[in-house]
Amino acid sequence: MNRTVRHATLTVADAAAEGLDMVTVVIGGAIGAWAGYTYSPDTWSGDWRLAFAGGVAVVAAVAVNSLAELFLTPLRRLLTKARTTTRPTSMRTAPATLDEGLAQVVGATEDDAAARAASAAWRIDKGDNFLRDEDRWRGYEDGEASFYLAPGVWLHHCTAKGKYGDTEPRYTLLTGDGDQPVVITSMEQIRQHLTARAAGLPVSVSPKDDDRDDFERAHADLAKVLLAEVNED
Repeated sequence: MNRTVRHATLTVADAAAEGLDMVTVVIGGAIGAWAGYTYSPDTWSGDWRLAFAGGVAVVAAVAVNSLAELFLTPLRRLLTKARTTTRPTSMRTAPATLDEGLAQVVGATEDDAAARAASAAWRIDKGDNFLRDEDRWRGYEDGEASFYLAPGVWLHHCTAKGKYGDTEPRYTLLTGDGDQPVVITSMEQIRQHLTARAAGLPVSVSPKDDDRDDFERAHADLAKVLLAEVNED
């Protein structure tokens, strides 16, 4: 089971546990209200019967919820333990040296970069069923990440300043052929690029904003580094 599936499973389990907690309160309150109103003396006025039913509902809700906690508490402990055990062993062990601590931080930074790239990919992949897979992203200790699309083609993620000075995620298509990086804003652009490459046709570069020139020049050599790493593997 990969990391994404484990995370989704734990999220659903957490939601289910919280939902069960609320359900027990509602069920207990409903039973208490029904019993209080049904078994209150007929000689009482309607207002008194409703007030009595409300009091019984509160008591019943607390009682049923407390009883349910006998089962929910062990479930929450299991979920907490599961979250802990999903982390790599090296990340759960306290470092004995500075080098070990640095290695853990580097690993965590790379995982964080991959997670951020996958999380922000909804801007491109509206279907959330391709680029949102964290296991397909490779994070780097500088906070950037890459997604292997096809031989010689990667989708690169980093953060860059927008026109108004805010920080935003930036996705760029890189190739091992030394082509100019292409800023990607949709899955359709990726499909067109790969289709053209597969057919041996020239790949058109999307129009660039002036403020993207420095960004593209700064990452022009990254594809060569990625290609070298693939060749070494």
